[in-house]
Amino acid sequence: MKRIYLIALLLSIAVFSKAQTNPPTDLGTIQQNFKKLNVLGSVLYVAAHPDDENTRLLAYLAQEKHYRTGYLSLTRGDGGQNLIGNEQSELLGLIRTQELLAARRVDGAEQFFTRANDFGFSKGPEETLKIWDKEKVLGDVVWVIRKFRPDVIICRFPTTGEGGHGHHTSSAILAQEAFAAAANPSRYPEQLKYVKPWQAKRLLWNTFSFGSINTTAADQFKINVGVYNNALGKGYGEIAAESRSNHKSQGFGSAKQRGESYEYFKTILGDAPQNDLMDGVNTTWKRVKDGDAVEATLGVIAKSFNAENPEKSVPALIQMLSKVEKISDTYWREQKVKDLSNFIAACSGLWFEAYATEPTYALGDKINIRAQAINRFSNRVKINSITSEDNTVALDSKVLPENELQSFDAGITASRLTQPYWLAQPHPIGIYTLPDNTLAGNPENPDLPKVTFQFIIEGKPVNIDRRLIYKFVDPVRGEVYQPIEITPPVTANIEGKDYIFNAQQPQTVLVNLKSFTKTSGSISLKPISGWKISPDKIDFTDKDKNDEWSVAFTITPTDAKPKTAELEAVVNANGKPFSLGLRRIRYDHVPAITLFPPAQTKLVYLDLKTTGKKIGYIAGAGDQMPEALRQVGYDVHMLSENDVMNGDLSVYDAIVTGVRAYNVSERLVYEQPKLLEYVKNGGNLVVQYNNNNGIVVKQIGPYPFTVVNRRVTDENATVTILDQQNPVLNYPNKITNDDFSGWIQERGLYFVSNIDPQYKTIFQMNDKGEEPLNGSLIVGDYGKGRFVYTSLAFFRELPAGVPGAYRLFINLLSRPK
Repeated sequence: MKRIYLIALLLSIAVFSKAQTNPPTDLGTIQQNFKKLNVLGSVLYVAAHPDDENTRLLAYLAQEKHYRTGYLSLTRGDGGQNLIGNEQSELLGLIRTQELLAARRVDGAEQFFTRANDFGFSKGPEETLKIWDKEKVLGDVVWVIRKFRPDVIICRFPTTGEGGHGHHTSSAILAQEAFAAAANPSRYPEQLKYVKPWQAKRLLWNTFSFGSINTTAADQFKINVGVYNNALGKGYGEIAAESRSNHKSQGFGSAKQRGESYEYFKTILGDAPQNDLMDGVNTTWKRVKDGDAVEATLGVIAKSFNAENPEKSVPALIQMLSKVEKISDTYWREQKVKDLSNFIAACSGLWFEAYATEPTYALGDKINIRAQAINRFSNRVKINSITSEDNTVALDSKVLPENELQSFDAGITASRLTQPYWLAQPHPIGIYTLPDNTLAGNPENPDLPKVTFQFIIEGKPVNIDRRLIYKFVDPVRGEVYQPIEITPPVTANIEGKDYIFNAQQPQTVLVNLKSFTKTSGSISLKPISGWKISPDKIDFTDKDKNDEWSVAFTITPTDAKPKTAELEAVVNANGKPFSLGLRRIRYDHVPAITLFPPAQTKLVYLDLKTTGKKIGYIAGAGDQMPEALRQVGYDVHMLSENDVMNGDLSVYDAIVTGVRAYNVSERLVYEQPKLLEYVKNGGNLVVQYNNNNGIVVKQIGPYPFTVVNRRVTDENATVTILDQQNPVLNYPNKITNDDFSGWIQERGLYFVSNIDPQYKTIFQMNDKGEEPLNGSLIVGDYGKGRFVYTSLAFFRELPAGVPGAYRLFINLLSRPK
């Protein structure tokens, strides 16, 4: 008996960096994909962020009902916090994009995005839709609907605010408006060059019970999504947990749930379902013209189909493919030709992929490709050609011998940077600038290099794409697959994210260069008014691939108080200018991520006085504060548990805990008494914000206070000074309201309340229309020392070079003797 190549063990961890590019061909997957051939229905789920999606429902719709299922996340989660590293903003969005794609590979749905940028917590849709540029993001939602053509659209949140987050409510508002706009040819008519108007049957709200908010009701339409799939050997609560646990940057590892579980729905627009989600929608082949012939053929195949010997059904499946290719409905023809072609390859015992021989190539270089294929069942399959870009290697219907791996060589020119398309241009707050509006929706660049294999199966050409990748063997992880990188000839990384000047003294700016091809050229810094740059340029010659070197420039302020400015490096390599750096993000749970950020840094002149030099820092959930403090001359030591428990803490002028340290470090339960003893003996402890859920100690400070989920999201909110004479506002820098100009994203988050009288409250602030809050910064003397707790968003402001935030934080570190 022929046996299918089993990779079932990979199903639960099928991320691109660990799994092969050839889709799974185990018995369960073959059975599932066979059932999918007979279903012509689609569902689109809409919410705001990575992790908002209902993974159990997505898995049920995709793998139990076999609908084409998609999740449209309006943002990439750029504005959240990172529990696994120090990446923030766009870099965090890249990680969460890949986490969502990994989740979709588990639950079986597809992933889409708009150009909206997650700018942080928003308290209402008015603010959100203004910052997002509502019409552009709405256009993206309409575009995805018109391309995906969902029969049913489902919102995670309502328009009435129960979701609690302005982004959540906005996602429902946009979905509701797009439901009608997608069907209206007068809305976004420029899209109709590529797609047609589309009217979904209904828009539903997937009601929920989160904490104290229960929006479900007995009279709502409901579905039991807790059923068991014996082909997969799992229930959808188990699959959902595996899917959701990919959101590692958010700490969303989930327990598997088993047994019946109901999802509830409220109809927002369109006909309400009575018995089935697809009431009134024909999800069989009868929905398309000439579909009867396809359905009849599939019915005959089904009577004899055997997943353990699927190759016996290949001749009939080829006949079915010929009929599907004649279907006049373009959308379902394309979907089903793709599904059926992959299914025929699996049933034929085909395994094939294409990989580059090196991980990185510079623009203009040749990419050497090795394509491999094996036919495990017979010698009746032929390979006719392999094509990448405009290069086709003709193989003249070469027979693939049974169970013998065949290799073929090809090559293309590296013609496009593998830069994430939404990061290719500068963007304002809240929205990415797309080089082409038709790119909206894509989770990754749609033009990443690929190879098209053409097989001859039962006399018929069958074309199937494979993404071009690089693979290598790691001694611990085994065979690893990762995306290839197409880079500039030379990248330039300016070493500091910003450079802080508080005098006319010059500073050295180091630029780290890396060559990705044989090249010669020069590096220079663009001139800036108010600043002197020396030298004008630095030449380099005969650099080979992977050479790395550093050059130094001297920057001197020439004005008495020069304005903050962007400093840009320009590399002229082989006669062409480039101003891009290199950033690689590596985590085992997602594919390797590479981007080319602008080769820029910020020059900031500020009136800053500092005292003390030695700072102890206890890491939290990942921030860039240590680097920011080093920029202004502090000697920052990262403290281990042994340092805290057994070291001499008195040598530190201040000790700082990173953001959410009391959420993520369980050992702080034992370290806390030592830290408070340090304060009592004359130390200065500065604790940055913590989430109100999951604090590992009963009391963070020497006196009580409560961390609450209150925040000020308007970065320009008025700040009232309550205690002007407090040392933290006067030493060594005089703090005024001017120091709150130029802040980014928010004032602060997770403020404190129930504040013991032993603490001094320093500021009062609030978002428009809300009550004033005084829990952003509290200061209390304890023994001979000082305890500070702050919910102000220093972790965002200092890395961004905000002058007033620097001045205030330096004061928190400085205590008059």
